[in-house]
Amino acid sequence: MMKSRHLPSPRQHHQGTTTIPIPADNQANHSGQPSSIRTTYSSLVVPPTDSPTPKQTNGSTLSSLLTNAPPTSHHHNRRTHIAPPSLDHPLATAPIATANHPNYHVCKLMSSVTCSMPEFTCLSSAKLVKLLELREANHIEFNRIKNVAEEILQLHGNTELCEILKLLMDPTRVATGLKLESDKLVDECEWVSSRIGELISQDGDVDQEFSSYSLIPNDFCEDIESSWKGRVKIKHMENFYEEVDEAAKALHTADKSFNCPIWGPKGEILYAREHEAVWFKGKRFTPSVWAETPGELQIKQLRHAMDSKGKKVGDEWFTTAKVEDALMRYHEANDKAKAKVLELLRGLSAELQCKTNTLVFASMMLIIAKALCAHVSEGRRRKWVFPTLLESRKYENGKQVAEGPCPARMDIVGLSPYWFDLSQGSAVRNTVSMQSLFLLTGPNGGGKSSLLRSVCAAALLGICGFMVPAESASIPHFDAIVLHMKSYDSPVDGKSSFQIEMSEIRSLLSATTSRSLVLIDEICRGTETAKGTCIAGSIVETLDAVGCLGIVSTHLHGIFELPLQTRNTVYKSMSAEYIDGQTMPTWKLVDGICKESLAFETAQREGVPDTVVKRAEELYHSFYVNDMPLKVIAPLDLKDDLNVNGGNEVASRTIGMASQKDILKGKVQRVVSAICKKKLMELNKLGDTSEVTDLKFISIGVREQPPPSTIGVSSVYVMLRPGKRLYVGETDDFQGRIQAHRAKDGMQSAIFISFLVQGKSIACQLETLLINQLPKQGFHLANIADGKHRNFGTNDTVLKAATV
Repeated sequence: MMKSRHLPSPRQHHQGTTTIPIPADNQANHSGQPSSIRTTYSSLVVPPTDSPTPKQTNGSTLSSLLTNAPPTSHHHNRRTHIAPPSLDHPLATAPIATANHPNYHVCKLMSSVTCSMPEFTCLSSAKLVKLLELREANHIEFNRIKNVAEEILQLHGNTELCEILKLLMDPTRVATGLKLESDKLVDECEWVSSRIGELISQDGDVDQEFSSYSLIPNDFCEDIESSWKGRVKIKHMENFYEEVDEAAKALHTADKSFNCPIWGPKGEILYAREHEAVWFKGKRFTPSVWAETPGELQIKQLRHAMDSKGKKVGDEWFTTAKVEDALMRYHEANDKAKAKVLELLRGLSAELQCKTNTLVFASMMLIIAKALCAHVSEGRRRKWVFPTLLESRKYENGKQVAEGPCPARMDIVGLSPYWFDLSQGSAVRNTVSMQSLFLLTGPNGGGKSSLLRSVCAAALLGICGFMVPAESASIPHFDAIVLHMKSYDSPVDGKSSFQIEMSEIRSLLSATTSRSLVLIDEICRGTETAKGTCIAGSIVETLDAVGCLGIVSTHLHGIFELPLQTRNTVYKSMSAEYIDGQTMPTWKLVDGICKESLAFETAQREGVPDTVVKRAEELYHSFYVNDMPLKVIAPLDLKDDLNVNGGNEVASRTIGMASQKDILKGKVQRVVSAICKKKLMELNKLGDTSEVTDLKFISIGVREQPPPSTIGVSSVYVMLRPGKRLYVGETDDFQGRIQAHRAKDGMQSAIFISFLVQGKSIACQLETLLINQLPKQGFHLANIADGKHRNFGTNDTVLKAATV
């Protein structure tokens, strides 16, 4: 039995920093040593000392850290400890300025693969363990387990995907706490796939039809036999199939007693679904005078049908003794078959229990792979990039021998808010070249908070090995990223918002090092201006002395009049400009100080009465007459060197003859290649088709998806529909188009072949060309009418000199 895992309760420090406990199988204490908790799956016990050490996260989850709206909790001091690269991985010996995180290399490989990828079946590990231990897994769950095993084999069997499998081993060990080697994983997945395939009926098996006889309603046999047919292969149930079929035949023979020639339209044999019986339903068929005419004997044999409690089922339902005996025999035969199926399924669950650890490991690997694949796909669609991760650690023979200072520079070119979609053109990009602390000012709504969140997201995503929302990025390997957003009060703790902010600032200052990234939004906003300004200035001095990178934003403009003892702090602002007599934010990061808050404009835009706003303006001009809006002063004590703004095919493990679909697919590829190469030769004005580069086809089978490299690129595809009919199309979103096709009834088993082209115009021409020419090569198309909207390919001469 699987041991329960006890998790420690979350600890909340008085300072306001929330600590999220690491799962017990990966828990590490603050000293860096694993805890004493042991992790047990089935029969395998993994001591914590043998488990890979994960990264710690003190603060909040990534979703809370990067959310656009304030979290519901009053704790907003987020501190993320970033673990060093895995020393178990060979890439950890790479020199400075290389990325060592496994996620980085997996995502890079996923971004460049040209072959089809598995669908990455997601199976809950907890549910899997429970079903196998209780022996309650049904044929559907076994098929999902088989899919998990086969997708692992697909990753291993393909030269492009095999490296991804190897790189995913370490993250999966961390996530599960299980130490499993890739060879054992593959071997046991082969056994699981083979064993399930041997017993469990697969989609597409057509040898398990329901019993069918003319006098038995078809839905009766379907309802009764569907409770066990289609679960296991027929070779394990041959005797039971024969017994059920003989019982159904006997029921058919018994139903002939209902076949009375004098009834006519007065009655018929029907399925009483509620009672799981086949009876005669009719009325007024009894003759007024018994004259020994044909059919009277059958009528005399009828009796009212009874339910399971012995009560009469209405006045219109009738049966006979022979029919009741045949029904009992049929139900008993089905009950025996159902019991046998249940016995086989439970036996298979018992066999797979010894593979529980492997299945948990495999399912977790596919979950991780699916998440990374989704990230890469969305990142490519949004035109995100992979960063360069600057690492100061020095390695010899795979072991860390020195801890140098953090590279004192972070460069992010074309940074955009991660919640904006660049493909829609709605984001303003900024370039952040950071060598020290930024003291940031700007108007309300000018983008200060958005810049802090964007920098935080880019740094955290980059360090975790993911793509970042920028045109290019060079990110140091920070030991911590601290994000402090606006504070709220906590009546439960008896603390005001300023008390909460100060307790969080205390935690921040005590934990920050020169290798940290500190991001503080609107510092000291919860107290009176003069003293709050001085506290903010002192905090800036402290962070400047530590030498960390970061951004501190503020509306306390008096801080620039203080005699701050800073050496490296740089003044930055979110700019604004006058347009048609109005001051408008540009959301661009520039040098200097911006003292214009746009407070009046913001109040008016949010519906504050005009009389209130006008009176506020009068008070402002009468008391703050000497203030200069939009006054920009040069940074103080800046040094010159601190200028800060500037197709392989998927290998198969199935032994056997090529299927008809494989033959058809090969023929389609040859014909499509010949047609399109001829057209490409004409478009490129080449002399011969031999000068045209061979088309590189991507084949997408059942339960497969296209690689992320197809996203945002024009492609032409041919769908092989059930029934050997073809569908030709073109798209810039091949993944979305496949999902749309497979969402239609009967299209789940369709397979696709595609190839990438340069530009949508060429894709449209080749699509129409294929629609018009493939039927002339003997293929049947489902969308032949689509070829009439253009004239491309209507001329037969397009295939001259093309060898098919």
